[in-house]
Amino acid sequence: MENNSIISGDKPTVMVTNDDGIEGPGLLALVQVLVSTRRYNVLVCAPESYSAVSHCITWRHPIAAKQVHIDGATAYAVSGSPADCASLGISKTLFPSVPDLVISGINMGSNCGYHIVYSGTVAGAREAFLNGVPAISVSYDWVGAKSSINDFTLAAEACLPIINGVLAELRNKTYPQNCFLNIDLPANIANHKGYKLTKQGKSLIKMGWRQVTSESDKAAGKMLSTMVMETDSTASTEINASATSAEHLLFTREIRSGQVDEDDSDHRSLQEGYITVTPLGALSNVEIDCHAYLKEWLPNAAERLSASAL
Repeated sequence: MENNSIISGDKPTVMVTNDDGIEGPGLLALVQVLVSTRRYNVLVCAPESYSAVSHCITWRHPIAAKQVHIDGATAYAVSGSPADCASLGISKTLFPSVPDLVISGINMGSNCGYHIVYSGTVAGAREAFLNGVPAISVSYDWVGAKSSINDFTLAAEACLPIINGVLAELRNKTYPQNCFLNIDLPANIANHKGYKLTKQGKSLIKMGWRQVTSESDKAAGKMLSTMVMETDSTASTEINASATSAEHLLFTREIRSGQVDEDDSDHRSLQEGYITVTPLGALSNVEIDCHAYLKEWLPNAAERLSASAL
C-alpha cells in the first residue's frame, strides 16, 4: 500500500492505534503531541478497550466503529483488537486514504524481549507492516508510584525525532520495507540517556497460577498491558467469587520469577535509561544451532519411523 500525500509534499497522514483503548492516556498524549506540531494529518482507529491480546483478530462477526471526539484528529473507537483496528484503519474502508505511517501506542508498560509475543501494541504495528504500511510501536516503562500521566507527554515528545526521521526517509523513498520499529521509553523519561538501536532480547517474567477462594484475598495486582505486574498499585483487579457458581474454580496469575537479559538487548538498554529502537519483522526464525541440529535429525527420525511401521 502507498499513500502519495507524503511524496507529493502534502502533510503526511499518521494513524494512531493502541492496546490500552481509545481513552488510554498514552494514546491521548501521543495524539495531542502530534496535533500540536501541525505537521501531520492525524487519524485514530483504536479499540474501545483491550489489553495484552497479542495479534488476535476478529473473524466470525462484524466489528463496530463509532466516531468519537479527540481534538485535532479524526477518531473512531472500534469493537475489535489492535490488529483489527490497524487493518481497518489502513483499508480505505473507514478512512478515504491509506496513512503514510501507523503508530501503535503509547502503551502503559514496556514491550521488550519475549513479552513482544503477548503485546497488542506491537501487534497493531505488525499488522500495518504485514499490509505494506510503515509502522512504529511505542511503549513507556511505567513504574507504579513513580510514573505519572504527564510522562506520556514527555514520551511522545521524545518520539518526534524518530517519527520525523521515518517520514523523511519515506518521502525520499529510502526507508527499508522489510521491518517495523519497536520503541521503548525508560521510566525516567525526563532524564533519558538518548536513543539506542537494540535487538530483541530474551527477557521474560515467568508467570504462574494460584487458586482463589472466597475466603482468600481476591485482589490481584494490576496487570499492565504487557506481562508486567504492577503489584504496588492502589488500583487492583477485584475477583468476584460470589458471581461464579460453586462448581467453578477460580485462578489468578502471579509472578514466579524473572529472566535476566544479555547485554545490548532491548530490555537491558531500557533499564539503563536509553530510549530503545528495535527493528522487528514478522518471521519467527529459529536460532541457527537448532536449525542445523534438526537438519540432521529429521531424516533419521523419518527413517526410524518408517522402519518401526514395518
